[in-house]
Amino acid sequence: MVLAIILICIILLILLVSWGKVNPFVAFLIVAIAAGLLLGIPINKLMASIQKGMGDIMGKLLIIICLGAMLGKLVAVSGAAQKIAEVLVKAVGEKHIQWALVTAGFIIGIPLFYGIGFVLMVPLIFSVVYKYKLPAVYIGLPMLASLSVTHGFLPPHPSPSALVAMFHANMATTFIYGLMIAIPAIIIAGPLFAKFLKKIHSEPLATFRADELPAEKLPGALNSFFTALLPVILLMLSALFPYLGIKNVVAVKVIAFLGDPSIVMLIALVVATFTLGIKQGKKMNVLAGNYTDAVKDIALILLIIAGSGALSEVLTTSGASDQIADQLKTLNMPPLLLGWVIAAIIRVSLGSATVAGLTAAGILVKLVTKSHVDANLMVLSIGAGSLAFSHVNDSGFWLFKEYFNISIKDTIRSWSLMETLVSLTGLAGVLIINQFVK
Repeated sequence: MVLAIILICIILLILLVSWGKVNPFVAFLIVAIAAGLLLGIPINKLMASIQKGMGDIMGKLLIIICLGAMLGKLVAVSGAAQKIAEVLVKAVGEKHIQWALVTAGFIIGIPLFYGIGFVLMVPLIFSVVYKYKLPAVYIGLPMLASLSVTHGFLPPHPSPSALVAMFHANMATTFIYGLMIAIPAIIIAGPLFAKFLKKIHSEPLATFRADELPAEKLPGALNSFFTALLPVILLMLSALFPYLGIKNVVAVKVIAFLGDPSIVMLIALVVATFTLGIKQGKKMNVLAGNYTDAVKDIALILLIIAGSGALSEVLTTSGASDQIADQLKTLNMPPLLLGWVIAAIIRVSLGSATVAGLTAAGILVKLVTKSHVDANLMVLSIGAGSLAFSHVNDSGFWLFKEYFNISIKDTIRSWSLMETLVSLTGLAGVLIINQFVK
């Protein structure tokens, strides 16, 4: 019954947005209310649940997305993105620019949380697309596939890191296995799959489209790369700090504060305001106008993400995820495959990869202990399942759709299938590795 209600709500959401042309934020609110009533949430608590879901997801993403949009706008209008694109293409040639972006996305994606990586990489993708007149989805999706793979498979990302702790797995072993799986997953779901997407028409978000500047007005290559990648550098330094053996309590607290993604983005924007703004002769009122325009352009994206958080919270509060999990416990299949299936079904139902991974792990903790299955591979199996078929109840789906400005149909046949290919390739990799480590 629960699965039927969730399916009806998802279909309703798709119909409202695609057929009824209802604003996606309004559609999410309607569907979240309907789902809450159908799933038995008391009417006097329903709006509190919706508000909590919106608040939770906005609390995590609002600062990051807004500051990321401002930084992306500045990187675009200053000519830094143009300079980065020119350097990359000169290094590998226009023919291989897609692979250069994939490699950059993978390296950057290891220390960088997915949401930050997305808003930082999109301006770079679009600068290449505009300058060399290449198909946006064809060029951009492989880089985002590499970000998705690191998010689902590799510590120190939240879900795999949490699963390592829950299953008492080995962080280093999980990372090594994850790398072995990540590379083929990126290749298959990225450049190979993207060959079938060249005809998707896309007019990417205008905020990251800047007029091409003459060479003498461009910032230097070092300045451009350093400023654009400063958030990555700061997060990498923060991640390495615990391994330096420094025990000073004050230093640990200060680094933890400075390493918070929101603080990192703020520091990066302040630095960029000087290096790509004031240093390049721009006045503060002009820069302020650029930042205002950037936030205006992503306002609808923020509302849509808030709406997806509302629906996800309603489904969680109602106990839908627990009921689905209980029904799946009776399935008779190998533990690693069961972990993938449970995570995948919860992911499709609730939208959040992190929620899917943690929920599936909670169900299977005792099973892993009793069956003596490899804990490192179970982390990766659940991680792969948590990426399966991202669709209209996932904030990542809407980020991709709105930034690239394509239809729901094209988003499903590009983004959703890419995520599914990553998931299936991950499962295959887990099962193959399991044959050699038994």
